[in-house]
Amino acid sequence: MIKLGLVGEGIAKSQSPDLHERLGASLGLPVRYDLVDSLGVADFDFPAAIQTLRAEGYLGTNVTFPFKEKAAQLADIRGEGVLRVGTANTLLFDAEGLRAENTDYTGFISAYRHSFGDQPAGEVLLIGAGGVGRAVACALGELAVSHVYILERDTMRAENLSRDLSTMGINATCITPEQAQQGLPNWQGVVNCSPIGHINHPGCPIDTSGLGSQHWVFDAVYIPAHTELLNAADQAGAKTLSGVDLFVFQGVDAFRFFTASCITPEKIDPHVMPLRTHYIEQLVNSPTRAMP
Repeated sequence: MIKLGLVGEGIAKSQSPDLHERLGASLGLPVRYDLVDSLGVADFDFPAAIQTLRAEGYLGTNVTFPFKEKAAQLADIRGEGVLRVGTANTLLFDAEGLRAENTDYTGFISAYRHSFGDQPAGEVLLIGAGGVGRAVACALGELAVSHVYILERDTMRAENLSRDLSTMGINATCITPEQAQQGLPNWQGVVNCSPIGHINHPGCPIDTSGLGSQHWVFDAVYIPAHTELLNAADQAGAKTLSGVDLFVFQGVDAFRFFTASCITPEKIDPHVMPLRTHYIEQLVNSPTRAMP
């Protein structure tokens, strides 16, 4: 049996244990996946938590809000996605040291292409410039984005992302909520990478009155799957991409890293779409829209 984990804040309802254990079972590989939740823990020590997992024989761990930037900084070895994005959501306890990877980046590209094919991302409003926001912004560079408008309360964080995107050749501008409301009807994409809408952070991150059928809308939040933003997008006739898709595709990519020494990618590939179908049915299409 291999032991994996997830370190984050407010993750009690995460479906990651189910995904990794379910995928492992499909492949004949027993997996135990544990949660390390910092919510309510005074002076939570992230590096110490990672070291404890390693000492207890875990193969690796996923990392989520608010530790993705710390995970990248803590690593001895940084994969291509981490070098590009600057954050990490996957840590592997390699013999050579702590290795960081970013599967939010690859997972978003896969999720977008699965739903929208070769449709150019166009001009996109990005809400939130934290760990997942940086990953999605960089991924948009692979999806024919023409401009990224960054809406982020932390001015320094927004400016740092804007500068980094410009260095990659991606047009980016930091904007205010008022500018977002004014420009929204003329843009094509809206991506929420802030925690607003999550069960622990209820609400809607923007004024949705400008949404229309010309838009595609993604919300990284998947608990609940039907966020206020996605509900408003549906009512406006926009195309939507659920955070459930990112959850599945990034999770599978992380699983590939965790099991690279014992399972080839070719063996994992046939299980991806059935896994996605399962979670879409459970979290998105459920008649009761029950909380996972």
